[in-house]
Amino acid sequence: MVRDFRAALPDAAIYVYDNNSTDRTAEIAAAPDIVAKVLEGYDMVIGDRLSSTYFQENKRPFHNFGNRLVRGSINGLFNAHVTDIMTGYRAFNFTFVKTYPVLSRGFEVETEMTIHSLNNNLRLYEMPIQYRDRPEGSVSKLDTVGDGIKVMSTIFRMIREYKPLPFFGGLGLIIGIVGIVLCGTVTFEFAKTGVVTHFPTLIGAVMLVIAGLLLIIAGIILDVMAKNDRKTFVIDTNKIAYNKRH
Repeated sequence: MVRDFRAALPDAAIYVYDNNSTDRTAEIAAAPDIVAKVLEGYDMVIGDRLSSTYFQENKRPFHNFGNRLVRGSINGLFNAHVTDIMTGYRAFNFTFVKTYPVLSRGFEVETEMTIHSLNNNLRLYEMPIQYRDRPEGSVSKLDTVGDGIKVMSTIFRMIREYKPLPFFGGLGLIIGIVGIVLCGTVTFEFAKTGVVTHFPTLIGAVMLVIAGLLLIIAGIILDVMAKNDRKTFVIDTNKIAYNKRH
């Protein structure tokens, strides 16, 4: 793997961290084109496997299902059109490297990178690359179930942090509606009989309505804080770009 990258990028300094990849699934020859896009001004360039040969070469149905599930979830929530969210074949510019906080330790890091880019309106470019299925006898380091759970929990966590109003507001709306419906049944009974016989239901319904309102208010407050964080991010990236030029 290192030899292939050195041949494709003869002028680059190559650093390897915990590299044990010998499956030859990636197209190393695309590295110069990917780097060229970074030099053009993109913050992150993605080697897109899914637009070429991935679904023909990859014979593991659960991997394909997981890719589609993650892609649909993130694109829907962030109104994006990223094709290959799970690819690890990426290149970054100086600004991205200095502003991206690495919080994940496993295969969910690619998802985290993509959400970080979409949330902060970073310039992202996808370049289709050829994908080859791993040769017989090689073993994937990906645990379909275990790593899939980690990826989905990462999406859940980052939606909560980056999209707090839809997250908490939606949850509060659901809880509030349940409370209103329960209140309605008690009110209907009182209007019909003049007596409230289900006080526990009434108390629980009122508590649900209050909890729903509190969640919506929390979502509004956290949404303002998230927008301020994005403003701070823009200021920080501008400072980094200025310091790099000078």
